[in-house]
Amino acid sequence: MPTAPPVVTLWFTQDLEPGFSSVTMTNEAGQRVDLGSAHIPQGSPAVLQIGLKPLPRGRYTVSWRVVSVDTHPTEGTFTFEVG
Repeated sequence: MPTAPPVVTLWFTQDLEPGFSSVTMTNEAGQRVDLGSAHIPQGSPAVLQIGLKPLPRGRYTVSWRVVSVDTHPTEGTFTFEVG
């Protein structure tokens, strides 16, 4: 990715429980680079977003854990590079 996104958006197949759903993003040193503002946008109950700080070149890891309205938990991670 040539430039960093301002937000990470995750889409799920079921609506999410806001109080039990989270996402974080870290740099290669393990430092958080998100704004700590994970939220489910109004009108999009199956979407989870988090704002990001301005990111320099590097590799980043997104970690998420969600619980759907049917109480099914799921989690995962993925990485991407800027620059």
